Amino acid sequence: MPTVPSVEGRPPTPPGSPSDPTRVLVAKPGLDGHDRGAKIVARALRDAGFEVVFTGIRQRVEDIVAIALQEDVAVVGLSILSGAHLALTTRTIDALRAADAADIAVIVGGTIPGADVPRLRAAGAAAVFPTGTALDVLVAEVRALTAAPAPP
Repeated sequence: MPTVPSVEGRPPTPPGSPSDPTRVLVAKPGLDGHDRGAKIVARALRDAGFEVVFTGIRQRVEDIVAIALQEDVAVVGLSILSGAHLALTTRTIDALRAADAADIAVIVGGTIPGADVPRLRAAGAAAVFPTGTALDVLVAEVRALTAAPAPP
C-alpha cells in the first residue's frame, strides 16, 4: 500500500468525511498593511479545529473571491483596519453573489465603529467583530454560523 503524505505530521483527511474541518478564509482586502490581528484570528480558528487559509495583506476583492471559490471555504473573514469596511465588505458580498457563491458567509472584523455594525449586517455580513472582541466569542460565533462541531 502506498504511503500517504502527511500534513503537519497527520495524514490528510479525505474530503467529505465527518471529521473534515470547516474551511475559513481570512483575508486582508484593500491597502491596509496591518496583519497582526488577522494572524491572531487565523491561529485561534485553527487551534479551534477549523482549516484556515490566510491570504496575506493587500488583496483585491476579486482575488479574495477567487481564492474562496478555489479553496471551497464556508466562511470568508475580512480583517479591515483602514476604515473602508463598508465598501470592502459590500463589494466582497456582491462579488460572491455574482460568482453564484452567496452560500459562503462573510464575516468582518477590525476597527469598526458601533454605528457601522448594523450597516454591515444590512449589507449581508453574517457577523461583525469590532476590535477587542474576545477570541472565544469569535470562535463560538463562527462555529455556530457554520454548525462546525467542536474538536474532540
